Amino acid sequence: MNPFFNLWLIPILPLAGAAINGFFGKRSSKQTVSVVGLLFPGAALAWALWVAAHFSSPSLPYQEFIAHWIRSGSFTADFALYLDQLSLVMLLVVTGVGFLIHIYSVGYMWDDPGYYRFFAYLNLFMFFMLTLVLANNYLLMFIGWEGVGLASYLLIGFWFTKDSAASAGKKAFIVNRIGDFGFLIGLFLLIQHFNSLDFAKVFVSVTHLPAGAGTESLLTTIGILLMVGACGKSAQIPLYVWLPDAMEGPTPVSALIHAATMVTAGVYMVARSHVIFERAPSALTVVAIIGTLTAFFAATIGIAQTDIKKVLAYSTVSQLGYMFMACGVGAFSAGIFHLMTHAFFKGLLFLAAGSVIHAVDGEQDMRKMGGLRSYIPWTFLTMGIATLAIAGIPPLAGFWSKDEILWKAYSGPHGSWVFWLIGIVTAFITSFYMFRLLFMTFFGEYHGSKVDAHGRVSRRRGHDNHAHGEPHESPMVMLVPLMILAVLSLVGGLVGIGNRFEDFLAPLFGSVEVSEAAGETASRFAEYVLMGVSIGVAILGFILAYVLYVSRPYLPQRIADSLNGLYVAVVNKYYVDELYASLFVKPLIDGSTHILWQGVDRKVIDDTVNNAADGARHVSDEVRHMQSGNVRSYAGWIAAGAAGVIAYMVWLGVGR
Repeated sequence: MNPFFNLWLIPILPLAGAAINGFFGKRSSKQTVSVVGLLFPGAALAWALWVAAHFSSPSLPYQEFIAHWIRSGSFTADFALYLDQLSLVMLLVVTGVGFLIHIYSVGYMWDDPGYYRFFAYLNLFMFFMLTLVLANNYLLMFIGWEGVGLASYLLIGFWFTKDSAASAGKKAFIVNRIGDFGFLIGLFLLIQHFNSLDFAKVFVSVTHLPAGAGTESLLTTIGILLMVGACGKSAQIPLYVWLPDAMEGPTPVSALIHAATMVTAGVYMVARSHVIFERAPSALTVVAIIGTLTAFFAATIGIAQTDIKKVLAYSTVSQLGYMFMACGVGAFSAGIFHLMTHAFFKGLLFLAAGSVIHAVDGEQDMRKMGGLRSYIPWTFLTMGIATLAIAGIPPLAGFWSKDEILWKAYSGPHGSWVFWLIGIVTAFITSFYMFRLLFMTFFGEYHGSKVDAHGRVSRRRGHDNHAHGEPHESPMVMLVPLMILAVLSLVGGLVGIGNRFEDFLAPLFGSVEVSEAAGETASRFAEYVLMGVSIGVAILGFILAYVLYVSRPYLPQRIADSLNGLYVAVVNKYYVDELYASLFVKPLIDGSTHILWQGVDRKVIDDTVNNAADGARHVSDEVRHMQSGNVRSYAGWIAAGAAGVIAYMVWLGVGR
């Protein structure tokens, strides 16, 4: 490995951009802000590509020491970076997709008064995300982990004058703290039992632990606690509720944070910790179950959503569930493969949705769109490619990674036909709701314009304020990133042909995943059959969506009316938010309900702080009676104390 890689420059460059725009952007022109906002993450991408070009597998992992950090007895934690096959994949995804989204943001956010602030936040996010994926120990990873949480809070609540945006930012921050609590406890257990948080040291120690129930119990506990942290960051059941609300942020935020990079941090952390999970099969099973249920549950909600970004939000939750399912059945390479392809097509879907919203003056309700393919043909073409990719239509990127996950879910060392069945049903639902989105948005007649008696066109403004008259195509600064991501969505999955991607990651995961040469129980014929089923359900989803939303558009309402209560429940996301509000939010904040806690915040925390003075006075009133100035009283207290000491000594003697 080249000793002059200077990996530290890759995260530092976006940090410099964030500092420059943050401190001086308000007094600078938008052109200057744009140059700074693009130059530094672009330089980080260029440096990452140079690292990848000089990458040498045999000499990995490569560690780069930066500075001493914590020294406590024999425990140490340094600022140091770590490069191997896994972190290289994440590095290229974060810098590559992130830079394209930065370019897109120039056009999308140009008219926003907080333009400089937006780019400062984007650059800051890049710094923390790169710190997370390059860290060589769990503690530095946790710094990046919390940093992306902070950046997410700032970007989701970017339009902080809107109550919905401010609330969404707070919700994301708080829900992630719940997951982080489990993550921290897991780190404390690692320190207690292995006296280190360094990846290399921890994994070597885990490998040399003696087999037995005690070891498995310890690693299962640590694995489940790490998984809790991953559930918060990667929006898995039951901590997924923050991600759909996070759509209140500008659309580039949705693409960068909630599709391509931040939400995959939990998947990355589980894959990075594979040495722990492979020796804790119970923890792996929990990961697989959580991922499978999340994939199916979120997909069913996406069927009935009418906000174009909400459909994509629940799709993101569902696809993250696929990644968790892959990791849970021991197919870590397949999970990372889907993480990469998902960054391409989901980033494209969100950016294309932003182009649609830009075209229709900020409208996000798909029922008020339709017929847009003639107005915005390039957006339609690129979004169509992304839809085919996520639906699993060959030979696009999503087909290869999703098929790999479904095959491993069926045949892997920890797989089961149950995981495969739920996964294949979810694939059908995914294809249906994504083609539903495409047909409602681009086919039929345009429903967004209302023409008055004078022939003037008026439309309701949505969240992203743009006013440019009739629907129109986005500028080239927004379309070029769409085109690049469309190409990646077309060909990005080809790296998986012949198990090349799996072979690339084999130095990390090869000992976990069972190869065909080692004797898979399922035959090659079965793999082709299951692949055919996967393609079949994707096509079936397309056909059903076409019939309901193009051929017979009156049918969806009839079906909804016939389903009645079930449809209402799905539209309202199974009332999970309302349930959480009743069980946790209201009791903790205002005490208006008495289900679990009777207003812990108001009755306990506030009363403890506000009544501290009265409490101290009452205690002092009682204690001062001991200081009476009476000699006999003092003698009595001395005698009582001596009796207590003697009694304690006698008790110790009897105990021996």
